[in-house]
Amino acid sequence: MQAFPIFLKLTGRKVLVVGGGEAAVAKTRLLLDAGAAVTVVTPKPDATLSAWAAEDVISVHRREFHSQDLEEAVFVISATDDEAADRIVSDAARIAGVTVNVVDRPALSDFTMPAIVDRAPITVAISTGGAAPALARQVRGVIETALPRNLGSLAGFVDRFRGAVKAVLPTARQRRKFWDRFLDGPVARQVLRGEEHRASQDMLALINRAAAGEIIGRVAIVGGGPGDPELLTRKAHRLLQQADVIVHDRLVSDEVLDLARRDARRVYVGKARDAHFRSQDEINRILLDEARAGHLVVRLKGGDPFVFGRGGEEADFLRRQGVEVEVVPGITAATGCAAAAGFPLTHRDKASAVTFLSGQGKAGGEPDLDWRLLASARHTLAVYMGVETARASSEALIEHGRDPATPVAVIENGTLPGQRVVYGRLDELPDLLVREAVASPALIVIGEVVGDSLAVTASERLALAL
Repeated sequence: MQAFPIFLKLTGRKVLVVGGGEAAVAKTRLLLDAGAAVTVVTPKPDATLSAWAAEDVISVHRREFHSQDLEEAVFVISATDDEAADRIVSDAARIAGVTVNVVDRPALSDFTMPAIVDRAPITVAISTGGAAPALARQVRGVIETALPRNLGSLAGFVDRFRGAVKAVLPTARQRRKFWDRFLDGPVARQVLRGEEHRASQDMLALINRAAAGEIIGRVAIVGGGPGDPELLTRKAHRLLQQADVIVHDRLVSDEVLDLARRDARRVYVGKARDAHFRSQDEINRILLDEARAGHLVVRLKGGDPFVFGRGGEEADFLRRQGVEVEVVPGITAATGCAAAAGFPLTHRDKASAVTFLSGQGKAGGEPDLDWRLLASARHTLAVYMGVETARASSEALIEHGRDPATPVAVIENGTLPGQRVVYGRLDELPDLLVREAVASPALIVIGEVVGDSLAVTASERLALAL
């Protein structure tokens, strides 16, 4: 960290601005927002500065800078756009012991002005230490988009009820759990929508329940995506940072788990074919017990929890037990892996439909599917958990009319650094899996769109066409 970030209280305190152009106006506007008593020194003030002076919003001295102008100033900003003039201000300020910032001249400055996101009373400041102001502005844009416009109202709402919450929840741990649940719950969303009157009533009910010891946790069933942590949704990331307990599957990548809160307890419940570490009933019981203990539980699943992830079964069970459940979707393997491999799942000329199907039946054997429908042309198939039953699936498709020469792609560890994609034809799929020693997790994609992969070499493209 090259500079220490601080937030100064400027209400009613003198800040000196030297210069009269656009930069001086921009800095003065920020200072006024912070409540500073701004004095501007410049021979030629901008029209905006002159208007503010006429309204007694600021003081303007229409002359050159004098060192006496620094008296009683908390700090000075020089925005003359003239290096010689800026240097005079900088030297005088340092002699007088007044902190100085010179716009776009870090060598003459004691501090830099950050890019600011204002959601008063919440303020976010971004700085590159003067190295790349344009980059700081870009980062500010990202944060501006991410933060709700009414976030400041939410902060004020929380402040109003802090005393009441502290009165009924004496320990810091209890209060943290309460506020974490509140901030990601329906009452906070009411405040963000501007429904503060209704939110106040519901907040009192929450506090009364807390006083009666009725704090029950909740479960968020979260999609962890196909593996690449950058494909995780913002909401999923936030919940991982808030979780008390993370109950996760085998298909959740280490890179995604690394985004979780460091002190969150992790419970592994991975399942593989014929090798379940925990039964589904045991997983349901773990989720229920942890929620009843007052915890925020993140049930973290690979891909999307409602696409071959049993998320629906777990949500139904918990709701029947009276536990609050939230479902956070994730990028499912079919879309994530196809994109990573460089081909679409639909195409106007080659595939007007796509079907996601499981290669396993409910009891773990071959799936009972409508193969005649699935064998239709111009139809992409994305097969999850299909490595073990690939021979039966490919034979059933060919038997029901699918062209044996239909291109296939097998994507192993899709979106991760170790991703591998192998290509072939439908009639050689079982042998391809053996020859290439494909291991799970792997997604099988069947359809003419596979030939459009950006990653297919010329020789592979020729082989697919034969």
